[in-house]
Amino acid sequence: MIDVPINSVKGVGDALAANFAEIGITTVSDLLFFFPNRYDNYEIKPLSDLLHDEKVTIQGEVIGEPVVTYFGKRKSRLVLRVQVEYAVVKGIMFNRPFAKKQLQPGDFVTLTGKWDQHRLQITIDQYKKGKVKHDQPIQPVYYAKQTLKSSQIKKVIKQAIDQYSAAIDEILPEQYLEDYKLLSRTKAIQELHFPSSFQTLKHAKRRFVYEELLLFQLKMQLLRKQNRERTKGNNQTFDLSVVHQFVDQLPFVLTKAQQRSLNEILQDMAAPYRMNRLLQGDVGSGKTAVAAISLYASIVAGKQGAIMVPTEILAEQHLDSLRSLFGEKATIVLLTGSVKGKKRKEILTMIEQREADIIVGTHALIQEDVSFANLGTVIVDEQHRFGVNQRKALRDKGIDPDVLFMTATPIPRTLAITSFGDMDVSQIDEMPVGRKPVETYWVKENMLPRLLQFIQKQIDQGYQAYVICPLIEESDKLDIQNAVELYQQLQETFEQNVTVGLLHGRLHNDEKEEVMTAFASNQIQVLVSTTVVEVGVNVPNATVMIIYDAERFGLSQLHQLRGRVGRGDVQSYCILIADPKGDVGKERMRIMTETTNGFALAEQDLQLRGPGDFFGKKQSGLPEFKVADIVQDYRALETARNDAQMIVYDNLLEKDPAYQPLHDYLKQTFKTDGITFD
Repeated sequence: MIDVPINSVKGVGDALAANFAEIGITTVSDLLFFFPNRYDNYEIKPLSDLLHDEKVTIQGEVIGEPVVTYFGKRKSRLVLRVQVEYAVVKGIMFNRPFAKKQLQPGDFVTLTGKWDQHRLQITIDQYKKGKVKHDQPIQPVYYAKQTLKSSQIKKVIKQAIDQYSAAIDEILPEQYLEDYKLLSRTKAIQELHFPSSFQTLKHAKRRFVYEELLLFQLKMQLLRKQNRERTKGNNQTFDLSVVHQFVDQLPFVLTKAQQRSLNEILQDMAAPYRMNRLLQGDVGSGKTAVAAISLYASIVAGKQGAIMVPTEILAEQHLDSLRSLFGEKATIVLLTGSVKGKKRKEILTMIEQREADIIVGTHALIQEDVSFANLGTVIVDEQHRFGVNQRKALRDKGIDPDVLFMTATPIPRTLAITSFGDMDVSQIDEMPVGRKPVETYWVKENMLPRLLQFIQKQIDQGYQAYVICPLIEESDKLDIQNAVELYQQLQETFEQNVTVGLLHGRLHNDEKEEVMTAFASNQIQVLVSTTVVEVGVNVPNATVMIIYDAERFGLSQLHQLRGRVGRGDVQSYCILIADPKGDVGKERMRIMTETTNGFALAEQDLQLRGPGDFFGKKQSGLPEFKVADIVQDYRALETARNDAQMIVYDNLLEKDPAYQPLHDYLKQTFKTDGITFD
């Protein structure tokens, strides 16, 4: 066992143990799994083998006198030339002018630092005179606080491995090690701390990438299985042929992606456990149609359906679209905060007596006085995630319906697998035939006069425009356009027949609804807004989306904003006003003008920004892995997920002796996560 106190390691007294405790290390297990955050490479390689921007070590003879120049306040730059093999390498060292006396022409030196392959230049971190040969050329470097040095940590870990390596248990079945050619747990730990070569270090990392992802996916699958077993669903029984007849009479043909997603949803609804599925797809990909067919299946099963949305205007839009799809086949009612008095009582009675088949509404759907006759399926639309309290409110009514979440934010598959691991995920990743892509352009701000002329022409043809700003009011910190100032500017610029509206997050909900209703009915022709219009409202008459300071937004957010236009059958346009200074910002603008596929954009956004920034670090909900990277290791993530599903649903943890060590480890590790084991 390695869950013993850290002061069991030879040489670790109470004071040192207290220092380790400050960085969260209290046991030998904590210590062995405290992996280096980087490695210093003292391996001497030929110049031709060195990689650009890597930390390297080179050896050679100093040529000529080093030159020191001073700049700023007590800052210096030392430049020396070193003959290495066939070439002269320039060495640069900052703020160490004393090195000039130590490094004389003809001295043989060993230099370690960052390599610039293009300039044959090394930025020196460390230098030593003479030939230096390390017994272990790849040296681990650990995160350390003031009370601990990396060298101390390395020394204690070396001692812990010497004492306890024989007590490290293997938790993966032997078959997995053979099939995936993985190092044993003991060997991988040794190599991660003290690599014998970069090749073995790579194999050690690969072992723990897989282990971390498998353990996480097992947790997700076990939670999902237990939730299913504890939650008996509606087990909705419907005649599939009747549902297919409804699909056949729709005024459009489902895409393959819509059909695939629909089949997954209908299978869940017919199953004995409660559906907990996420349906994601681009704006205009046809999520609402799939949701409508799912609601119809509930009606065929003799139950009611409900669709819950964040705003009243969106609820009204869903009501109109569902009524046009269902015709006389269903009674659909609207229940929002604005429905009051006698009208509200009538609708509540219809819901309770099963006279209403489908109920569309906001949070009003789960208020105390709403009593469903027999609720089968709840669709939850957009950002508005159906939280624990809302589910509890439904359960308190004696209801446990199938739940389908819908989002128009395309989430990369790797993030969907990790972030929504306890949910099933369906993707509509293709657009209906004939839909016109939004034409996207990137311009500088000096093009604004021409843009305003273009908007005026669109308005003259009867269309409308959005203008998006990152900030509401002027900021001293950020020199970017703001909504209030721009609103005032555009009011003065446009002709009298153009009404300019303003929408931002500081308005009360009633004021937001009022502005959006006016825009939806074309009483407002130009809507200046912050990103509150990113999701939700449907205005097919809007054909122009202008986004100020577009470099300040991520690709996914830009795509969401672009999705506010192009919702009718008229050609629409998105103009990005941006002057990005960095390469990432320029690349983002280029990608936006060339790509209209939301899932492709989301994947590229993930590559550019990383998983934390994709969702926003605070609310990302992503697990933190020590070795794995869900962006780079997406293939291992897919493999781990498939293996975890097989292990859990074939009950291998309980039935197969080869999985006993993994079973015991999970039982110990997940004891505080509410997961029970036999």
